Amino acid sequence: MKLCFVILSLTGISTMVQGQLKRDYPIQPVAFTQVQVTDNFWAPKIRVNADITIPYTLEQCQKTGRIDNFKRAAHTLPGDKMTEYTFDDTDVYKVIEGASYSLQMKKDPALEKYLDTLIDIIGAAQEKDGYLYTFRTVNAAQPHAWIGSRRWEEEEDLSHELYNSGHLFEAAVAHYQATGKRNLLDIAVKNADLLVQTFGFGKEERFPGHQIVETGLTKMYRVTGNKSYLDLAKFFLDVRGPGKKHSGEYNQSYKKVVDQHEAVGHAVRATYMYTGMADVAALTGDRQYLHAIDDIWHDVVEKKLYITGGIGATGNGEAFGKPYDLPNMSAYAETCAAIANVYWNSRMFLLHGDAKYIDILERTLYNGLLSGVSLSGDRFFYPNPLMSMGQHQRSAWFGCACCISNMTRFLPSMPGYVYAQNKNDLYVNLFAGNTANITLPAGKVQLVQQTNYPWDGKVAITVNPAKTTPFTLHIRIPEWANDKPVPGNLYFDADSSAQQALVILLNGKPLSYKTEKGYAVLQRSWKAGDKISFEFPMQVQKVLASTSVTSDKDRFALQRGPLMYCLEGPDNKDAAVQNIVVDKNAVVNAVYKPSMLNGVTVLEMQGTAASRQLNTDQLISTTQMVTAIPYYTWANRGPSEMTVWIPYEASAARPKPAPTIASKSKVSASTPNKRMYLALNDQYQPLNSQDNNSMYLHWWPKHNTLEWVQYDFDQEYTVSGSEVYWYDDSPFGGCRIPASWRILYKQGDQWIPVKNTTPYSVQKDKYDSVQFEPVKTSALKLEIQLPVENAAGIHEWIVK
Repeated sequence: MKLCFVILSLTGISTMVQGQLKRDYPIQPVAFTQVQVTDNFWAPKIRVNADITIPYTLEQCQKTGRIDNFKRAAHTLPGDKMTEYTFDDTDVYKVIEGASYSLQMKKDPALEKYLDTLIDIIGAAQEKDGYLYTFRTVNAAQPHAWIGSRRWEEEEDLSHELYNSGHLFEAAVAHYQATGKRNLLDIAVKNADLLVQTFGFGKEERFPGHQIVETGLTKMYRVTGNKSYLDLAKFFLDVRGPGKKHSGEYNQSYKKVVDQHEAVGHAVRATYMYTGMADVAALTGDRQYLHAIDDIWHDVVEKKLYITGGIGATGNGEAFGKPYDLPNMSAYAETCAAIANVYWNSRMFLLHGDAKYIDILERTLYNGLLSGVSLSGDRFFYPNPLMSMGQHQRSAWFGCACCISNMTRFLPSMPGYVYAQNKNDLYVNLFAGNTANITLPAGKVQLVQQTNYPWDGKVAITVNPAKTTPFTLHIRIPEWANDKPVPGNLYFDADSSAQQALVILLNGKPLSYKTEKGYAVLQRSWKAGDKISFEFPMQVQKVLASTSVTSDKDRFALQRGPLMYCLEGPDNKDAAVQNIVVDKNAVVNAVYKPSMLNGVTVLEMQGTAASRQLNTDQLISTTQMVTAIPYYTWANRGPSEMTVWIPYEASAARPKPAPTIASKSKVSASTPNKRMYLALNDQYQPLNSQDNNSMYLHWWPKHNTLEWVQYDFDQEYTVSGSEVYWYDDSPFGGCRIPASWRILYKQGDQWIPVKNTTPYSVQKDKYDSVQFEPVKTSALKLEIQLPVENAAGIHEWIVK
């Protein structure tokens, strides 16, 4: 009887069920399957994702044991040794979702067959009642510490049982819509039905520790028409709030969701939740959710948004920081958060029809999101910082691979953000060469968009209705085209001036139009071959940040069209960029380089570079040509210096170090992360112990251990003093000033403690110095006793 119900509930394709829904977004996206991208920017990236990233990620899921998790849970593979994280199942789900999207764009029988094999493996791991969570079902002799002794016990904290379900649902819907097959959707329905039976007021009253199940359930509702899935999505939002063991800002449960009006906590969890709130608000008409997410959106855009569209300023909790606290070197700006920011802003547009949401979406898409994957498609960023001394580089894989699989599933769906429709109102939101076939109530319309965007601002759209048809075309006029980088006052154009209205031509003649919510509104009866053309101004903009953003003081960022730019070592003298200063009034020239970084427009300008000298505070300044590249392309040529925010005052630059004993030394340490070694002798003066705009070396998560760093000199020196500036990110981070420290010198093969003549003090926010009897040596070692309950770190270590 149960099986019959499942089959009956799924017989209709999603569009049929969609037509039966009582409520939904007033504006609907034009599905990416109806938009064939043909340009030279996005089409190659989507192709690389299909040809390189999806196969690569599937291979990594096999190599790292993620697929074996399902086999072990099904007991078709012996043993109970699982992968590292309880949510590793979701990487398999997300790659299936991305591969399904790819199949909708291009048939691939071999890939489709492989997905069927994976789905069989997944189905075998599902318990009879629908429960699907490999880390519990494997019945390990030593269960993972996060899963608890019974189902759902640790859901509000670390188990991620519902997070796994959410990604299963999203993958199942994508696969069903791509192939028409119900094999994965049947598994998802069985799991969703279990959740409906289990959770609700008067039943299990728990909220998801990591949000995503809410949007997964709304997608399941749209496909099946089963309202209990929508009701459960709403329950998971409404049950969230204070008074429970794991309630707090980190997982957005410190207040009821309708009472939250600012963005706090883990940025990915938060934006997934705001996306879910938008879905449920659209499908139920609950306007309380809208009041909350409207306020939260303003909080993010006006106080907590990086100029790249990145969100989540701190690695501590992968979280939003305080208002205007946007450090560049330590910016977390997780790739998953950028993807979630696109999802959320897309929903906000569908609710409100305002171009400002697409402005944020576009900024994130071209910058903070696209930077997450290499041009080759097989190297990745987890955080996306806005400044680097070379300690950041792309990785082939992560133990926590959420960003990789998330990128895999996102890129094929990019064409679905280009157009949207509300009855006979058709929105042009993004600009990319494409052919779209759209069905309006008034009739079928084909749009052919021709452009070399983002390198060129010229756009031509040919309108081909099946017959002469009246409808309204809404063409977004980006805020950046009006010298306004983002809505609000967080960022502004240094050279802002009155802009002339965009000239739109219809069949070669200027067209009169009105503007509404950021769109040029063109209402007429369209006939086949009507051609709309316009050109956005593509002059380079120097963007300044609000004075409240202290990290960007006396600096500007370069923007051209939707792209943010950065300085990177390979393009600039001595591979150094932190020491560069560019005058605010400097002329900037845009030059297209077809053979560079798969073809990019670079920006060239005159600047100066500063270097420190020994025994004086005076700097050496030299003139040089400065080159900037699109931010999304950085770190494709190995680790190097990089900065988005360029000093226009010398005081904001970081001069190249003077040739001191420390700067010429080889660094080693008891932490294996060699990228952090650069911090010790870069001669940057931190503002305080938790200055996240400077580099630092740390031993987190170690505590109560004896650690060390070592300088091997380029020759023997006689030394008699040393200074250390500690890294301490209290009260929220894991590092504190050390319990104690001492200096040792190398004598032959022995390490001998120096005979200090002043005490070893331990203080925050200043240099601790020690004097000792002079020693002639080729190396010094700094030993640090970590505090009992914390790690410690170092900003700078000076030898005298």
